[in-house]
Parts: sequence; C-alpha cells; structure tokens
Amino acid sequence: MSKRKMPLRKKLLIAGAVVLAVLVLLTGAFFWYVSDYYRAEDVALAVLSGEDGITVQDDLTILSPSTPTDTAIIFYPGAKVEAQAYLPLLDQIRQTGVTCILVEMPFNMAIFDSNAAEEVMEQFPEVEHWYIAGHSMGGAMASQFAANHPDEVDGLILLGAYIYGDYSPADTLTVYGSLNQSVEDKLDYTENVVEIEGGNHAQFGNYGPQKGDAPATISAEEQQKQTVEAIEEFIGSRSAA
Repeated sequence: MSKRKMPLRKKLLIAGAVVLAVLVLLTGAFFWYVSDYYRAEDVALAVLSGEDGITVQDDLTILSPSTPTDTAIIFYPGAKVEAQAYLPLLDQIRQTGVTCILVEMPFNMAIFDSNAAEEVMEQFPEVEHWYIAGHSMGGAMASQFAANHPDEVDGLILLGAYIYGDYSPADTLTVYGSLNQSVEDKLDYTENVVEIEGGNHAQFGNYGPQKGDAPATISAEEQQKQTVEAIEEFIGSRSAA
C-alpha cells in the first residue's frame, strides 16, 4: 500500500513556519546582543549638564570651542559603547579650538552607519577642515570612510584601532595603550603612531572596565590627557603645513 503524499500547500506552510521561527530566534538574539552595551559613567554624563557650548541635535552631540573655528572632528564610538562615554575626551579636544561632533550610532555600533560622516558634513558647511576619528570598531569604520572619501577629510584619527582600508599612514594619527596588545600586533606602519605607556583599550572613553581588556596602570584622565595632546599636535602640524 503506497504512502499518501503530503499536499504541497501543507509542505509550504510547514516550511514557512520553520523559516519564521528561525527569523524570530535570530531577531531575538540580535536584540539581546545589542541591548547589552557599556553605559557612560556619571563623569561622562556630567559633561552634558555642566558645560556651555554643547548642544544635542538628534543623534549628534556638538561640542563647540569658545571661539569660532573652521576645523572639526567627527567621532565614531566603539562597538556597544554608549556614545556619551566619550564626552570627557571630546570636551578636552574642543578646548584646543576644534569643534567635536559625536555621532550616536544605530544599536551603538558604527558598522550600521559607517557613512554617517557624509550627512554630518552636509549640516556644517562652514567647516573647511574635516577630521574623522573613532575608537575601536568606530575607528575601523572611520578608517573605511576616510579610505572611500579621501578628498573629503583632512585626516584620520584612530584610538585603540588601526588603519582599515586603503588610507595613508601619513594622514593618520594612531593612538593606543601599551597594554592593548591586539592593536599593537596589527600595526604594520610606524608613522604618526603614539603609544601611551600604561594605557589600555577602554580608557579613551569613560564606560568602566571592558571584557578582555588589561587593567591600565594609569588613570583614564591621564590616558585621555596624552591623547588630547597627540591630537592637538597632529592637527596643528597639518594646519601649519
């Protein structure tokens, strides 16, 4: 006696149900993953309430220096790090006379909007000299943007990251902590590289210890101070050229 074949419609319904179940599981896993991110510490959030010259405009936080400038830095945060964690660093940079524009990324991951800088540039036509910067994955995406738009940026600034894509080390400042071995192992260039002795991966921002990161032997304040000095020197040398 032959087996009765399952109707095609029923097969399609079962297949559709399986696909839907897989999609639901994957979607749930994704949102679980991105919801577990590093929050900005109170010292970072305090910058928003305690300083003049800082404005929030949709997904941008603009930190303006006390005097007008034609130079600005667009900053991409590290993966799964709340953007506001970088406010203490950027607040110090803007005090050197450079506008800083912090981009809040979708799901706190720059990989989902690596070209965000294009829209930022359109909103600030008065800026003549653009630098794009980022930390960790944010640095990788900033590097990718610079490589794809070399005529639109004056330089690239990487923190705890290395050049990703075809962009010249001569136009790049790379800053990393001496305890961030994973970055040091990937560097295949030496030009404009600054190693901060005792620094680690996380302390470019203020979001607490990061999983897998070595404890720093210097404070976050000291690591950020040296970072600001390196950035000021890098931009200054290019402005004078």
